[in-house]
Amino acid sequence: MNTSSPINSILAQFEPISLSEMESVKLMNRIDTKYTVPMSILPSILEAAKEDYFAQEIDGKRIATYDTMYYDTEDMDMYIRHHDRQLVRQKIRVRQYVDSNLTFLEIKRKNNKGRTKKKRIAVPGFDISAETPSVLKHKKRPDEPVTVEEFIDTKSRYSWNAITPHLWTKFHRITLVNKEKTERLTIDLDLIWDNVVSGEKKTFADLVIIELKRGGNVPSRMTDIMSGHRMHPFKISKYCIGTALTSPNLKKNRFKKKIRLIEKMLNA
Repeated sequence: MNTSSPINSILAQFEPISLSEMESVKLMNRIDTKYTVPMSILPSILEAAKEDYFAQEIDGKRIATYDTMYYDTEDMDMYIRHHDRQLVRQKIRVRQYVDSNLTFLEIKRKNNKGRTKKKRIAVPGFDISAETPSVLKHKKRPDEPVTVEEFIDTKSRYSWNAITPHLWTKFHRITLVNKEKTERLTIDLDLIWDNVVSGEKKTFADLVIIELKRGGNVPSRMTDIMSGHRMHPFKISKYCIGTALTSPNLKKNRFKKKIRLIEKMLNA
């Protein structure tokens, strides 16, 4: 993103928070509230938030680059369970936090109470594009898994041998933390999806996905800001939308309406 953009100028007015200071706001067990907004109103949202939130800063940057590879089974079980409204589901991904040079293997679980739980391990040296990578990790406890395979096999409903890479998702992210350090806000923009199975690629250059992450359903300044902009919660999965957009032969009836609503919002 252009460093002279209005978004960068507004972000520079936020008080910074470092990665080490973020350690207390991981929220690995949380309630997520998502919004989709057009890029045109993001500066106004940030202006309204700058007194109540810190902006994460890494090496002087407040907009970070993320590369993520999502995995799925051959029959796309993770995608299909979400499409078919199964409340209990998982997603498996390897995410590279490019600016901080960190890579994590992550398992995201959604339970029937609407809560998201995330487990992850650091996997330095992981080849995100390889089909069957295996990486040793440093053990903190004797009972911890020591390879990617063991982590997936013991922490997921799927086995490592049953999943393969399916979808690259690349984007830039702004991370905000409220002054009380009880919630995190991620703002994803410049989304690009690249399907390694179909070979198709899709981008929504003007789409912004905002995700509010809280330990419980407590009041948030951001919900007030979004209401003031007449923006309402919008359930969206970057993996599922990206897969639906780039998989011509995969069923996607449930996601077609969401895609149409996004396109209508962006064209308004």
